[in-house]
Amino acid sequence: MNEIKQIVDELLKFRNERDWEQFHNPKDLALAINVEAGELLEQFLWKNPEDANIDKVKEELADVFAYAFLLAEKYNLDVKEIILEKIQKNSMKYPVDKAKGNSKKYTEL
Repeated sequence: MNEIKQIVDELLKFRNERDWEQFHNPKDLALAINVEAGELLEQFLWKNPEDANIDKVKEELADVFAYAFLLAEKYNLDVKEIILEKIQKNSMKYPVDKAKGNSKKYTEL
């Protein structure tokens, strides 16, 4: 079984057993991603990156992924496909010869 499908299936099972689909509209899933991303950032606040608690980072990152996968499922989006498409678009915006070792936005290259 495709790993992403397995993850989504487990998320849907967990959600459906608790009758939480009623709360999982696209807007609220997008908001949840933002909330969880904030909680992920909090793990690094006022610390050097190496001082972050990796267990808490894993937990918050899993929450971000979970809501992102559920949002993709709501719109029937193929996660692998949309990420590969985005990488392709970014490769055109950020050609290696201009972007390598450079953190400037593509409009500034």
